[in-house]
Amino acid sequence: MSVSNNISRVRERIELAAMRAGRQPEDIELVAVSKMQSLEKMYEAKECGLRVFGENKVQELLDKYDKIQDVKWHFIGHLQTNKVKYIIDKVEMIHSLDRIGLVEEIDKRAKQINRIMPVLIQINIGREETKSGIYEEDVENFISGLEKYQNILVSGIMTIPPPSDNKSEIRGYFRRVKKIFDDLKQYKYKNFDIKYLSMGMTNDFEIAIEEGANIIRVGTGIFGQRNYL
Repeated sequence: MSVSNNISRVRERIELAAMRAGRQPEDIELVAVSKMQSLEKMYEAKECGLRVFGENKVQELLDKYDKIQDVKWHFIGHLQTNKVKYIIDKVEMIHSLDRIGLVEEIDKRAKQINRIMPVLIQINIGREETKSGIYEEDVENFISGLEKYQNILVSGIMTIPPPSDNKSEIRGYFRRVKKIFDDLKQYKYKNFDIKYLSMGMTNDFEIAIEEGANIIRVGTGIFGQRNYL
């Protein structure tokens, strides 16, 4: 199927999931994950109305940044501290805040260009060694150290649950993260404005929407399979 047909199908899935949850489809932000996708496919997605693209490699984001105009970029992958300086003026949001060292670097680089950087705290809900993120039991301690950073805006949470064919298991992970998200709203720090729950990808975003996600990250569902060669 073409990118435009895929987008129509994704939008239909979003609408149906939102209806099941008693929510409005327009309240769900769709981030098109363009990792390893061609510029041609991205142009087609833009023509279909998509305006937010997500990249998880700094170099790939930099390579594409000037070639697609009038879009917003989200950084959704593990971010090395020494590469923050390359994207601090290019992305609208960083989804993968997972350690104080990264907080410090983002805050420092944002201050240098006089901006406030919206960030999402990444939760490693499945305690997977192969994934970054804060463990569930460490969230409160992590949050307690964030108030002093004036050039970040803690805007919510991101998670990627362990892969599973068990929908009940996936739903359970999403519910636990939604509970963390709701708890986060009790913190009245000046640099907190908790609005966004980023969870759900091509294979599970309907469940994520039903459990409260308002940002979903869809790659293969829009662009088709990636070419890793």
